Amino acid sequence: MRKTLIVTNDFPPRPGGIQAFLHNMALRLDPDRLVVYASTWKRSREGVDATAAFDAEQPFTVVRDRTTMLLPTPAATRQAVALLRAHGCTSVWFGAAAPLGLMAPALRRAGAERLVATTHGHEAGWAQLPAARQLLRRIGDSTDTLTYLGEYTRSRIAQALTPDAAARMVQLPPGVDEKTFHPDSGGDRVRARLGLTDRPVVVCVSRLVPRKGQDTLILAMPRILAKEPDAVLLIVGGGPYEGELRKLARETRVEDSVVFTGSVPWSDLPAHYGAGDVFAMPCRTRRGGLDVEGLGIVYLEASATGLPVVAGDSGGAPDAVLDGETGWVVRGGSVEDAADRIVTLLGDAELRRRMGERGRSWVEEKWRWDLLAERLKELL
Repeated sequence: MRKTLIVTNDFPPRPGGIQAFLHNMALRLDPDRLVVYASTWKRSREGVDATAAFDAEQPFTVVRDRTTMLLPTPAATRQAVALLRAHGCTSVWFGAAAPLGLMAPALRRAGAERLVATTHGHEAGWAQLPAARQLLRRIGDSTDTLTYLGEYTRSRIAQALTPDAAARMVQLPPGVDEKTFHPDSGGDRVRARLGLTDRPVVVCVSRLVPRKGQDTLILAMPRILAKEPDAVLLIVGGGPYEGELRKLARETRVEDSVVFTGSVPWSDLPAHYGAGDVFAMPCRTRRGGLDVEGLGIVYLEASATGLPVVAGDSGGAPDAVLDGETGWVVRGGSVEDAADRIVTLLGDAELRRRMGERGRSWVEEKWRWDLLAERLKELL
C-alpha cells in the first residue's frame, strides 16, 4: 500500500457511524504507512486535548487540528499539504468526500498520486441542492475515485457528477466485525439485568433522532401487544429525541412495555443486540430527501447476531437487508406495516431462526471488515 494520509472530520473518540467506519478501516491498514489528520473532538477548560489518550493508543500516527470542525479552509489545506510532504504520503483518503474533498487539487499539486473520497448519506443530500451539487461535481473531477455505500446513494450522487467521475465510482460500504457481533454475544445477561428474561423482545439500537423510526415502533406497540401481550420494546441508545419518545410512550399508554437504556458503551452493544428476538428500525426519509439513511449498518450488526430485521425504506437501508430472506423492508413511518411484520416474527420461532441464520451467513460472505479493507487498499 502507498503511504496514505487520511483527512477527516469524523474520527473517534467522536462517536458516530462514519467515525467507526474510518477507524475500523484504519486499523486494518499498515500502521507504518498511515497518517491521520483529524479534528479535535473536545477540549477541557484548561485546553487539554481530550482525545490525547485515544490517539496514544493507536498503532498509527494521528495529528489533530486545533479546531473541533475540520473544514477545507486555506489553513487546514496548508496543514494537510505539509503533512503529506513531511510523511512522504502519495495517497490520500478523504473520510467524507463533502466538503474536505475540496482539498484534492492542492494535495495533487503537492505530490498525491491517488486520491480517494468516500461518500455517505449526506452527499446524497448535497446532490439535490444546486450550490452543493456544484461543489460535489468539483470533488468528483479532482479525485481518482468516489466510493459509495450502496445503489441508492450511488444513483443520487452520480447525477451530480460528470459522466467520467460517475463511471469511476466504486462501492465501499462499512463492514461488520463478525467476531464481535455473533449469536452468543451475552444477550441473556442483558435480559436478566433488565428483567426481560421471559418476554419477547423487539430491540432497536440507534441514535434517538426522528429519522430512525423509534416513534413508529412505539405507536406500533398497541397492535403488537394485542397479539403478544408480554412483548417489550427495548430502545438502545441516546439522542435528542429521547424526551419526545418517552412522552409518546406515556401518551400511547405503553410505557410499561418500552424500556430505554440510554447511551450504551460500544463494548456493550453486541450483548444488547443479542437481548432481542427481532431487530427493528423502520427509518424514514425526512426534509424532502435531505435527511436520509445512508445504509444502516445496524441491520447488518443485528444480522451478524442472528436476528431477523425489520427495516425502513429510507435511502440505502434496503441495501442492508435481503428482503424476505434476512428480514423485511417496510414503508418508513408505516405503523401498520411495522406492527404486522414484527407480530409475524414474534409468533414464528422457526422463521426467526431461518432469517437469522441467513443474515449471519450473508454478513460472513459479503460484509466482513477484512474483505472491505482489501478493497480500500486496492483503491489506494
